[in-house]
Amino acid sequence: MKRRTKRQKAIIRRRIFVCSVLAVIVAVGALFYNACGKPEKKAAAKENAAGNVSETETPKTVKNGKTVTATVINTGDIILHDRIFKDAPENNGVYDFSDFFKVANAKFKAADYAVANLEVTLAGPNESKQYHGYSGYPAFNSPDCLLDYIKDAGIDLLLTANNHSYDTGLAGLKRTVQKVKEYGFEFIGTKEAESDHTYVVKDINGIKIGMVCYTYETKSAADGRKTLNGNVLSSEAQNLVNSFDYNEIDSFYADAQSVISGMKNDGADAVVFYIHWGEEYQRSPNTWQKAIAQKLCNMGVDVIVGGHPHVLQPVEILHAEGSDKTTVCAYSLGNAISNQRRDLIKSSPNGHTEDGALFSYTFTKTPDGVTTLTAVDFIPTWLDKYSVNGKYRYTMYPIDNADTVNSYGLGAATVAKLKESYERSKAVVAKGLTECQQELGCEVRFKD
Repeated sequence: MKRRTKRQKAIIRRRIFVCSVLAVIVAVGALFYNACGKPEKKAAAKENAAGNVSETETPKTVKNGKTVTATVINTGDIILHDRIFKDAPENNGVYDFSDFFKVANAKFKAADYAVANLEVTLAGPNESKQYHGYSGYPAFNSPDCLLDYIKDAGIDLLLTANNHSYDTGLAGLKRTVQKVKEYGFEFIGTKEAESDHTYVVKDINGIKIGMVCYTYETKSAADGRKTLNGNVLSSEAQNLVNSFDYNEIDSFYADAQSVISGMKNDGADAVVFYIHWGEEYQRSPNTWQKAIAQKLCNMGVDVIVGGHPHVLQPVEILHAEGSDKTTVCAYSLGNAISNQRRDLIKSSPNGHTEDGALFSYTFTKTPDGVTTLTAVDFIPTWLDKYSVNGKYRYTMYPIDNADTVNSYGLGAATVAKLKESYERSKAVVAKGLTECQQELGCEVRFKD
């Protein structure tokens, strides 16, 4: 056996030292990861005073792959009343709705994916004699060009199942889906044909999110057929709307479980359930909403997003019965676009129908394939109704915080209304949202 030189011995000692240091680093890193129990989250997009959104840092590479995130932003009901048609700039039935999202579009485009509730039908100009063939309440029929402005805003997916889905009958139900397809939107809730999808599993940055949308039914017809808003669905339409009957709730639960299982079988890493429910103008969820939300939590749904009350309702974290599963539920996101103003809605005279939200959820997937909900956020919005040359316009304003209102260059009276809206929204959602954010370990919005 050859004897090692002093130089060789020194090299060996250095190698042993380096290996020892590396071993300590790996051990400490493992302890830190296990103690934290949370993967690295994507940095939030930063916005300057002018509303421009900066690029965010990409997640760091982790050993054999990458940790990825997907953020989905959601807004409430887009519902066009007569006054909106009457006053919008128009040329031979083509309307200009460009004011709607001219401020909020930066928020939609900053997210990885954006969702809105389309609470109108697109039945074409021959279904009504009002305003070049279009109409508002009680049978909503909007021009196709509305989709241009929703598309330009950066919204990707439309929820089409709601109590107004059948306002213009079978033809309107089908044509709405046809136009949504034609404009390139993804959609859930209604179908043109039974062969259309019931749900979608959307791959966003490598995370597959299953999404489905349901609406409540009104009292069934004498022959047992479904009704929406009192409109009896034709025999052909019975299976073209994802809907449920409060009086047949076990049937809905069985259907929901089947759909959830289907999404997971199709590779969904996470499941989001959109649902039209509750009571109009009520700022708290009713017993049906609470019971359904808990049942969906027990079934493994990660996020529930609700609509229909036309006012904001709380955000809540639910805990599954018999497991450690949790679900975040936003019971109602209020209105995005509407003419439901405090001076017009006797059931809501304090401005709550003017308030809405941009509610976002973020999923994170680690290289080992584990996907978890790592963040939720809630930015209040207020819909401004203002006059231009004697005609009303409507613009949604996001309110990140109480100081945001000063950056929009609006008059003192409008700024005051924005601040009032912010405080109304904060009073409704702050407690539950804070509990959700603290449990998820993400940034808390309402710190004051």
